[in-house]
This record gives sequence, structure tokens and C-alpha cells, in this order.
Amino acid sequence: MTSKIIEDLPKPFPDHTQLPEEDGTFVKNFQEHPQSIILTDSIGPILEQRHPDGLYAIGQDCGIYWRETEPAEKGAEAPDWFYVPDVPPKIDGQYRRSYVLWREHLAPLIVLEFASGDGSDERDRTPLYNNDGEVQKPGKFWVYERIMRIHFYGIFEIKTNKLEVYQFANGDYQKTTPNERGHYPIPPLGIELGLWEGSYQNQTQIWLRWWDSEGNLLLIGSERAEIEKQRAEQAEFQLEQAETQLEQAESQLALVESQLERERLEKERLLDRLRAAGIDPNNP
Repeated sequence: MTSKIIEDLPKPFPDHTQLPEEDGTFVKNFQEHPQSIILTDSIGPILEQRHPDGLYAIGQDCGIYWRETEPAEKGAEAPDWFYVPDVPPKIDGQYRRSYVLWREHLAPLIVLEFASGDGSDERDRTPLYNNDGEVQKPGKFWVYERIMRIHFYGIFEIKTNKLEVYQFANGDYQKTTPNERGHYPIPPLGIELGLWEGSYQNQTQIWLRWWDSEGNLLLIGSERAEIEKQRAEQAEFQLEQAETQLEQAESQLALVESQLERERLEKERLLDRLRAAGIDPNNP
């Protein structure tokens, strides 16, 4: 009887090791990976300050499973970039293959999509059920808003350099407006999201980047290294200048001391001549 009960129990929900880690589709453009890297690299110091325990995860073109389906990958969305606070970067010592909501119960704080087209796929609000109650493929926007309830959702149209940011409030997404710097604040992290024109990995174009709450660009590692290099070179230059000034001062001091010594010797010779002439210089 016991074995019969065990056989009738439903199988446990699969974890990240049992679910597909990709759906077989190609990355849609060459900018996606550099764009993800520049976001992850520059936000690192902020997240290290926020999570000294190291409990956070960043996904780059990785699946977020929200529904069990057949095949399994149809129950997942794969944002181009997302951040989840307060979860370990590894599970049982293994690298994450995907993010499984029914195992973690914590939604990402922010999801970013880099739209290769006109952004219609990223703004798709198609619900899971149609008017007849039949299951259909839901749109990304609907899944992020209605199921995952992600706090911030950004859509960056690469072709037009257009950025939209939505914030979850009162049960749905509200389109936010940029601040006076043209950036979109992300208050829980104390940072801003915006567009920056420059070169990265031999590509000069518009990039999605982070700024701090005071409008200072959050730098990637190579930029931080370049600044440190410039600071070191400036410090070395200032040291060389100080050493040169010290040498000049020492040289001038030596000249003054030499002049004083010549004047002292001349005075001594004059006194000697006066004494030889029978004149007491101390009693004129």
C-alpha cells in the first residue's frame, strides 16, 4: 500500500540542472554580448558594496523558468541581462545553468532586453490564455509584468538607440520618465540607467550604461585601470617636479652659502690688514 502511495505522488519540480540551459536560437546581433559585459563589469563595485556577503546573481542571455511546459524551454524567458539580489551565485557549488522561479521564489529586480528589431517582441502583452480559455504563447512583457512582477524592465532598441524603462507599481508596469540628465533612476541600487556614446571592444556606438545617483559614469575595469594609470603618471610627474624643485632649492642654497663664505673670508682678510697696520678693528 505504501509503495502505491509513493508511485501516485507527483514528481518534484525540476531544478536548474534538469532543465535546458538554451533553446537553440542564435544571439541576434554582435552587440548583445559586449553590451551585457559592459553592464556587468561596471555595476560590479556597486553590487559588491550592496552585497558584502556575495549573495546576488547576474544573468546574461540565460533562461528564467516560470512555468512547467513540454518542451521545457517554452516555459522560460531569456532576458539579455538581469540581476537578482539575495540569491547565491552558485547552487550547491555548481554554476547556474538557468534561474528557476519555482525553486528560488525571488524575482529579478531588473531585466533588460536589447531589441534587434522594433521592440514589438519585447512589448508583447499577449496573455497566457486567449478569450476561449486556450493556452497560447504569452508575450515577454506580459510574463515579466503579470507572472514574474519584475520591479524594473528596460527595453533598448539597438537600431534606433531608443530606451524605455518600466517600473512595476500598483499591479502593472508604469512607463517612467528620465531625469534632467536623461537617465532612468533605479532607486533600490542608488544608480541610473542611460545611454552613452563611445568605444568598447572596437565598436563605437551608443551603449546602455550605468551612472551613480550624482550622475558619475560607472566605469568598467579597463576605464578604471586607465584612470589609475593616469593618476600614477600624474603622481610620478608631480614627484619629479618636486624633486627638481628641491634640487634647484638646494643648488640656490649652496650658492648663497658659498657667497656668504666668500664674504666671511674677505672680511677676515680685511681685518688682518687692519691689524697689520696697527689698527684695532674692535677699537677704532
